[in-house]
Order: sequence, then structure tokens, then C-alpha cells
Amino acid sequence: MRPARSVLLVAVLLLLGLILTPGTAQAGPAAPTPPPATTAPSAATPIAANGQLVVCGTKLCNQQGKTIQLRGMSTHGLQWYSQCVTNGSLNALATDWRADVLRISMYVQEGGYETDPRRFTDLVHSAIEQATARGMYAIVDWHMLDPGDPHQNLARAKTFFSEIAQRHRDKNNLLYEIANEPSGVSWSRIKSYAEQLIPVIRAKDPNTPILVGTRAWSSLGVSEGSNESEVVNNQVNAANIMYTFHFYAYSHRDEYLQTLSRAADRIPVFVTEFGTQNYAGEGANDFAMSQRYLDLLAAKKISWVNWNFSDDERSGAVFRPGTCANNGSWTGTSSLKPAGVWIRDRIRTPDDF
Repeated sequence: MRPARSVLLVAVLLLLGLILTPGTAQAGPAAPTPPPATTAPSAATPIAANGQLVVCGTKLCNQQGKTIQLRGMSTHGLQWYSQCVTNGSLNALATDWRADVLRISMYVQEGGYETDPRRFTDLVHSAIEQATARGMYAIVDWHMLDPGDPHQNLARAKTFFSEIAQRHRDKNNLLYEIANEPSGVSWSRIKSYAEQLIPVIRAKDPNTPILVGTRAWSSLGVSEGSNESEVVNNQVNAANIMYTFHFYAYSHRDEYLQTLSRAADRIPVFVTEFGTQNYAGEGANDFAMSQRYLDLLAAKKISWVNWNFSDDERSGAVFRPGTCANNGSWTGTSSLKPAGVWIRDRIRTPDDF
């Protein structure tokens, strides 16, 4: 009886193997079922994972409607530091730093766009394509700074964003930041600028989120004695927009932090620029205060971009001087200043995509 049972059992097992693994070669026994994976497979790029972004309530959401937080770096002004935006540096930002977003900072004045609109528009086009090829989101930063009234550059902004929106309207990885740091003007003046420019963009591109600068160097008014209430109570008449907030942790203390916290519960906010130093991106790093900000941003799912991805001599530039000119070591930490080491580590921290 035992031999008969063994033969029968073998026959049953062979039959089950054929049934359970149709179409497989029968050169040997099937491999055992592997245990459940203990680590996730290689993550998709930010674009592949999230697709077209949209503002939903007070948050930024992906194409599945999930609230997300983008984290990344801003270039310095392209008129000065385009040599830091290279294949090597962007490969490192996407794969070694694991950044979600690149902010493309194009100054309007200070030797920027107004001196050669064609050249600077083409530089932005190129940076958009490079970020897209690496699966990152791209913020197109109209870096108006001085004069602080955005209306002074309204005609230029309409020309620039019309071309950008027309050319890249089919991409799903852009955000348009239409006024970097307005200053010396009322919120109503900034709002009227946004309400004149946004329809021009929407005529070309109806889907890309638009980021609106706030009063007093995008401090929600705090740096000029106001607070978030002026925006909360008088919001821009447009959909799919967010409001920007900038901070420099050594200079901008609890009043700024508390303003940001209150505002984020009422309006959609995106931190498109911050540093761990003083408001000029210089001096000592205050990593403790910076971490307080990042903890708040994580808790409230507020996206952020750090200033800046260059080798400027200031402490806020992440690379040591000479790195970009020498096409230096982009990966790891050997070419980074202390602020660069710190922020790279925070960008690399696993998120919930």
C-alpha cells in the first residue's frame, strides 16, 4: 500500500504543478514561492507616481486625489549660476538627493530676463526639459525682486508665461510661480497683478497650478507689519492656485512660524524658498529653528524648496565654491557646505509617495 500511495501522491503533485504553473517549462521542479518582500521595490519617479498635480482645498494633491508634499531645491539666478544646472548636477539631484522638484529661478532684473528675453526664456525651456527627463516637477520662478511692485513687470510676465504655457501645456509636472517676492506694495496691488496675469496663462494652459507671491517678500505680510488675514479675507479670484511663503530660519522666528501655521489651515500654501541662515542666505546656520519649520511643514503637508543649488560663496549655497566651474563631485557630501549636507539629508528622508 505504501508504494502505491507514493506513486499516487507524486502523480497528484505533478498534476497540481501543471495546473498551477501553465505555460512554464517543465525542466525541473517549480521554484518555491518567495516570502513577502520586506522592502519596497524601486520607487517610481515623482512624476510617474503622482502625475498632474491639483490644488484640493488647502492642500496640493496628486492625480489620485492624495495629499502630497514636494521637497526639492531652487537654482540660483540663471544669469549667474547656469553652470550649476548641468546633466551631472541634475542627475545627482534626482537620484542621489532624491528630490521631487526643481525650482527654476529666472531673475527679471539684475542682469536677467529684461536684458535678453529670448536667451532667458530658452534657458528656462531647457531646464524644464531637463527636470522632466529626470521625473521631477519644475517650478517656473518669475524672480521679480526689485522693483517690488509686480505690476512693473506685468507686460513682460504676460509675454514670458504665454510662451512657457503654450510650449509646455501638455506636460503634467509644472507649477508657475508668477511673483517671487513682492515688497513695498499692498496685498490688493499684488492680487490685481495675479488676476490680470492668470487668465493669460489659463488661455494657454488650463491645468497647471499657479503660485502667487504674498506681501513683504512672500512673508504673508509679516515683514511689513501685517499677517495672513489680508490674504485669507481677500483671496485671488482664480482656481487651482496656492500662496507662497518664504522664510530664513536665523532671521524669521516664532511670529513667522505661527503665521505660516495659521495660514496653512485656511489657504493653500507652498514654501517656494527657505534657508537655514539669515534673510540674505548668509551667516550661521540655525538648524534647530529650521527643523521646527520642517516639522510643521511635514505635519501640515506643505511642500518646500530650499535656496539654493549653487556654489555661491554664501553659506546658503549648498556646494563649495568652485564645484560648478570644475564640474565637481555632485553626489555624496564631499562637495557640500554644512547647509548642503543638512538639506540633502532632509530631502532624502523617505516620504509617503
